[in-house]
Amino acid sequence: MNANHEPTAPLMERLLYEVKRVVVGQDRFLERVLVAMLAQGHLLVEGVPGLAKTLTVKTLARTVRGSFKRIQFTPDLVPADLVGTRIYNQKSGEFGTSLGPVFANLLLADEINRAPAKVQSALLEVMQERQVTIAGETHKVPEPFVVMATQNPIETEGTYPLPEAQVDRFMMKVLVDYPSEEEEFVIAERALGAAVEVDPVADTFQLAALQRDCRAVYVDPSLIQYAVRLVGATRQPAKADLADCARLITYGASPRATIALVEGARALALLRGRRYALPADLVDLAPDVMRHRIVLSYEALAEGVSADALVQRVLKKLPPPAASVPRD
Repeated sequence: MNANHEPTAPLMERLLYEVKRVVVGQDRFLERVLVAMLAQGHLLVEGVPGLAKTLTVKTLARTVRGSFKRIQFTPDLVPADLVGTRIYNQKSGEFGTSLGPVFANLLLADEINRAPAKVQSALLEVMQERQVTIAGETHKVPEPFVVMATQNPIETEGTYPLPEAQVDRFMMKVLVDYPSEEEEFVIAERALGAAVEVDPVADTFQLAALQRDCRAVYVDPSLIQYAVRLVGATRQPAKADLADCARLITYGASPRATIALVEGARALALLRGRRYALPADLVDLAPDVMRHRIVLSYEALAEGVSADALVQRVLKKLPPPAASVPRD
């Protein structure tokens, strides 16, 4: 139970209902945002402009009475623009600390690959440590703290690709696609009508309680072992009888992928109203958790083989274990 003794599933359903009053479609994307929020992870999102990425996070922040900040990454950005800096006060003759926009519950880092490496590093440090040090003073970011960074897959000019070690810190990489014709009709209809006011259905204390509930979701050891085998197959494909994939992969997924798979499966189970994770939860999240952690070889790039295609081959070769439900 959460802090207000309200069952988890109904609370999440109300939260989803409020967001969907504003955001049309994008069900999978919204589900992944909630998984990241419950599992205390961060999200890397790739999609063309205009697909309601900002709107989704902003609306979600309103429903949980959390603070929302958006940073537009540009080549001239410096780390102080993110984390804050020391400012001299002429009246008092002393230096004061001005905290940057990273101090929010939900932070949207728009087009993260447009900023140079030192700015990307500053954000990723906050993501990992959940604190900022300015002039020797440590300032913790508010809890809960979720970063959603976006990348535009179309434009490459004037961008700074995220290094593999930094991309690995994101729990999931989600691909956002165009809406269907029916969804786009509803989007246009809502955009031309009166603005919808979102009602807050929870607060950050309840959200923190939900995160604690997520940590208590039962995961059978066989499921953890399955996650280890899936991730291990991307590093040593021959051991999983996938020797033909070895030439397509330069580096496989890191142990962070194993942890993210299990934590994500817990969160997905909680969203679906269960206190135990099933193999289906883990399989559902596998592409999002692993696609950005597999470094493709030149051969794979030349042949047009994607990381998603390799993940599907691994999933096909390694069937999940039988579902194990805990005894009461």
